[in-house]
Amino acid sequence: MPKDIPISNGNLLFNFDSDYQIRDVYFPFIGQENHSKGAPFRLGVWVDGRCSWMGRQWEKDLRYHDDSLVTNVFLKNASLGLELRCHDAVDVDLNIYIKKIEVKNLQSNERQVRLFLTHDFHLYGNDIGDTAYFDPRTRSIIHYKANRYFLINCSNSEKCGVNHYACCDKEGPGREEIWKDAEDGILNGNQISWGSADSAIGIWLDVPPGGKVTAFYWIAAGTHYNEVAQLNRDVIEKTPDELIKRTSDYWVAWITKESRSFGDLPKSFVDLYKRSLLILRTQIDNRGAILAANDSDIVRFGRDTYSYMWGRDGAFVAAALAKAGYAHVCMKFFDFCARVLSEEGCLYQHYNPDGSLASNWHPWLVDGKAVLPIQEDSTALILWALWIHFESSKDIEFIRPLYDKLVKKSADFMVTNRDCETRLPIPCYDLWEERFGVHTFTVAAVIAGLRAAANFARVFQDASLAEKYDKVADQMGEGIAKYLYHAGLKRYARSGYKKGKGYELDEVIDVSLSGLAILGASHPRDPRVAQTMEAVRQQLWLKTPVEGCARYENDVYHRPSDSPADIPGNPWFISTLWLGEYFIARAENLQELHEALPYLEWCAKNTLPSGVLAEQVHPVNGSPLSVSPLTWSHSSFVWTVLQYTDKLNSLKDKAFLPISW
Repeated sequence: MPKDIPISNGNLLFNFDSDYQIRDVYFPFIGQENHSKGAPFRLGVWVDGRCSWMGRQWEKDLRYHDDSLVTNVFLKNASLGLELRCHDAVDVDLNIYIKKIEVKNLQSNERQVRLFLTHDFHLYGNDIGDTAYFDPRTRSIIHYKANRYFLINCSNSEKCGVNHYACCDKEGPGREEIWKDAEDGILNGNQISWGSADSAIGIWLDVPPGGKVTAFYWIAAGTHYNEVAQLNRDVIEKTPDELIKRTSDYWVAWITKESRSFGDLPKSFVDLYKRSLLILRTQIDNRGAILAANDSDIVRFGRDTYSYMWGRDGAFVAAALAKAGYAHVCMKFFDFCARVLSEEGCLYQHYNPDGSLASNWHPWLVDGKAVLPIQEDSTALILWALWIHFESSKDIEFIRPLYDKLVKKSADFMVTNRDCETRLPIPCYDLWEERFGVHTFTVAAVIAGLRAAANFARVFQDASLAEKYDKVADQMGEGIAKYLYHAGLKRYARSGYKKGKGYELDEVIDVSLSGLAILGASHPRDPRVAQTMEAVRQQLWLKTPVEGCARYENDVYHRPSDSPADIPGNPWFISTLWLGEYFIARAENLQELHEALPYLEWCAKNTLPSGVLAEQVHPVNGSPLSVSPLTWSHSSFVWTVLQYTDKLNSLKDKAFLPISW
């Protein structure tokens, strides 16, 4: 089930699913310690002797307020005669989640409406040794274990504090889930539970005929009791309404700080561009880690998560944010990368948000020989992104301490980590984390990283080092043409496997071949690149009503059982946008530039109503697949829009240049 609306302040992240259930609660690191373990926190309504939980019986429209990370959710149950308008926010300064609930009575008689909110916490990601209890000092429910505390409270127009509650054991013989216990409209008032504990609170509202009543609900997160008790006092003193307003005002200021012209792009593209920037910010931990995705549903299928910092994904996000005018957001990201860089000068597969090494499925032995279990493009793209950051910020004081410990150290690794005969990189794992070899995308990324390192060397007046890095990049560019071009197919191959003095080429067509053009390793109008990209477009574009571009031929990752047998794979947002980027890169006039518009349009058409982009969509019905949101998808949209507007402006400037006689 996709996560439709994430809200976050960089320390505390809540995810809602398409049924408007809270499904993920991350604290104090974004992407680490999911205190719900993906279990649903439910919202239910009891009225006239009937109880209904958010689900199929409800008409739902899950969105955000424009230019904000405050939600604007509409819920209607015609059979109950009720409408709810909900607004959710994580306070921009305090680690507090707040919900405003407006209940509208659609009938002509006064009615008592009872709201129920349940909490299935798994503190530290498990439900062993948890405690839930009613705290009379704060008139709240508190869940705690060790150094994690969550305080739950509520208010209506008449009073503040929890008056209806239950703390229960959620597992064991004869135990009933707490949301089922609430269906009779009454909570049992049990004051404490431990071990595997859940809880529920109720808010009683008397709603006049055709009228509205408002209630508030909040969860404060902290590391000890006094912290959450103080946060609770802050909510009461400042008022929940004011905290929601100040959070909304901040995000409006954040997203509108850059005055930018979008040329001839339609409003739907501009709206998705701004929404993508905001969603990207929800997935960035305040200590620097940029997380790939924080959708816990993936755990049920792969027993692992996307809640890691991949160098590649983070680099694409950091580059897009810097180019969009948000370079400051990612300064700690580059510090993070410098901190976790290995002694050899490379990044490993991925890292936890606290900087520790994450799970790794790349073996250290291949064909009996010791190898580094890395994807070298991740290391290279960090330097590529850092140069874009510097071009955008011109902050040389920020770069200075990174020059030795990140730039030179990584670049020197890429210089030495080469095959002595071909001068191409030593084999590593590909960007899709599936194959071990020499990959065209990886080589293109390394060239881009070395060019960035050479640029930094020139900034710091290190001419000999700049020449060295540029020379190695030139050699690799020659090596791509010599060793990874398939003369028989008249296009580039995605990978090569060392055989004698050359490589056995992988003939599978792969959208990552677009890296040649979009990373600047080859000229986009080079006939060899053009033929390669035409093969990508012809063979990977889906011939279904949904359309979109797959990653590569016979891609089975998250492929649905009901997908057509003749498609190459599911359509991905990044694959589709890479096609768009290629057409932008090669455009020499407005007509050619407009060839990129359908790829942006495809993304806008396949976004969720909230503006969230998944990793992939179903090839037939367009529903989101894999994780949602995926930061790489959103950063690709932002980057492609910016590339489009830059090219549009350059073409217009070129058109108005004075004629030289």
